[in-house]
Amino acid sequence: MRTMTKSPVALAREALAVGQAALPPYASRFSKKTYTQPQLFAILALRQFFKTDYRGVVQMLRDFSDLRKTLRLKAVPHYSTLCYAERRLLKKTPSFASRVLSSTGRARAG
Repeated sequence: MRTMTKSPVALAREALAVGQAALPPYASRFSKKTYTQPQLFAILALRQFFKTDYRGVVQMLRDFSDLRKTLRLKAVPHYSTLCYAERRLLKKTPSFASRVLSSTGRARAG
């Protein structure tokens, strides 16, 4: 059984590791390479954890330097970047992404 966490930093660290193991760094060789797919995946996991919208998680990333440092972000993504990334990630791997996102979102309870 997995232990539940109430720490957003611990969740970000684990979600980033899961994303790095399961996803290629970039969706295309033509990607801007500003953010990796694992970074975006971890941010989307945080969105579920905080039960907020895209703009809310972007604001939390701006406010909490520990989260930015854990995710190795040089800049905070625009909320639309997260929206497009979620659509792309769920389209590619619907069962994996929805399973991980839902389990990380419920990690807060308990």
